[in-house]
Amino acid sequence: MGESVAEATITSWLKEVGDTIEADEAVLEIATDKVDSEVPSEVDGVLVEKLFNVDDIVQVGQTIAVIETDGDTPSVDATPHVEVAVQTEEVPVEAVAQVASTVTAAQDAVAAPVVSSEDRFYSPLVRNIAKKEGITQAELDILPGTGKEGRVTKNDILMYVENRSNNSVPTHIESQKPVVKIETTQSDSISQLETKTPVVSNGEDEIIEMTRMGKLIAKHMVDSVQTSAHVQSFIEADVTNIWNWRNKVKNEFEKREGEKLTFTPIFMEAVAKSLRDFPMMNISLEGDTIIKKKNINLGMAAALADGNLIVPVIKNADQLNLVGMTKRVNDLAGRARNNQLKPDDIQGGTYTVTNVGTFGSIMGTPIINQPQVGILALGAIRKVPAVIETPEGDFIGIRYKMFMSHSYDHRVVNGALGGQFVKQVKEYLEAWDSNREI
Repeated sequence: MGESVAEATITSWLKEVGDTIEADEAVLEIATDKVDSEVPSEVDGVLVEKLFNVDDIVQVGQTIAVIETDGDTPSVDATPHVEVAVQTEEVPVEAVAQVASTVTAAQDAVAAPVVSSEDRFYSPLVRNIAKKEGITQAELDILPGTGKEGRVTKNDILMYVENRSNNSVPTHIESQKPVVKIETTQSDSISQLETKTPVVSNGEDEIIEMTRMGKLIAKHMVDSVQTSAHVQSFIEADVTNIWNWRNKVKNEFEKREGEKLTFTPIFMEAVAKSLRDFPMMNISLEGDTIIKKKNINLGMAAALADGNLIVPVIKNADQLNLVGMTKRVNDLAGRARNNQLKPDDIQGGTYTVTNVGTFGSIMGTPIINQPQVGILALGAIRKVPAVIETPEGDFIGIRYKMFMSHSYDHRVVNGALGGQFVKQVKEYLEAWDSNREI
């Protein structure tokens, strides 16, 4: 039947008791998990007995039928057997006895499954090691297993024995309550926040539960710090031309378009152009695979009424002119404040910009919005004294300047790329055309 076949099912008898059978004539049909086949007779004779019925399962090596052959002194002992097995050669009696002894010992070892009081299975090998090492049932029951369905393997118990010896753990712990150390990872940060030991406070303190969104943001931030190797580059940009140009056109722009012209869409335009110049900043990292994004979708961090932040996304930002960018920024910011964003509005971002200057900060070190690899923080615009270089010489003047903080993932973005990108944003801002039409 083949080495991998252990049993077969009788599907039909082709001969009945009393029928005459010739050598190599099929006696019955069987089926296995691999193939269906016929079983032929090895001799000429008469079928005198069928030992199994249809649908019975027969093990390889079992006798399935008795055929009586012609002979001078027919006897039961001389009656040939038809077997689902390969004929074997004669072996010495001593070898047979030795094999029989081995089989008996093995049957005794596996006669009944070794199971704990908790219905946990233990192999005879694990049980023997435990007995030899003086490991109690209580110790076995708390021993973590790495095998199938949590079963304790040979390596598990040997490692336990080794650690037990090194740490001088008492042999008998029936009367002791086992101490199980539960380790958690930072990915369980929300659970840690919820199960952390309560902070002792007096009656004048106010206890405030974190909101669901607050918990999600906290987990997202912790996961990002653990995932990405954060590095920052800082650069200062002179935005005097932009400041003056906006003051000149903002009223006309609002009358014509019905939208307020803020600095955000201007900065977004410069970032989108820079991403087009440095496409390896517009990527994501999944394991060891870099995914270079075709579209430039800018995330725009927006503050909510409850103090949390949300990041709506401007899709295909590099394809928008300043009017389109302004309308898109104002629409997303307004709907974010009114909790009217749709799920698609916060999906698919490839790079994020956050304006920390809105709250007066001159710079910040933002955390990357996973799975992106970079985020740019825009600081407050300040009026400062600065050196002005001219063909006639250097002068001190009043300029409008701002810091930009670029956080990027050092696993895939080196310092040169991270620095060149933010420098490109600076150059677009400083090269602003004061005579630009809206």
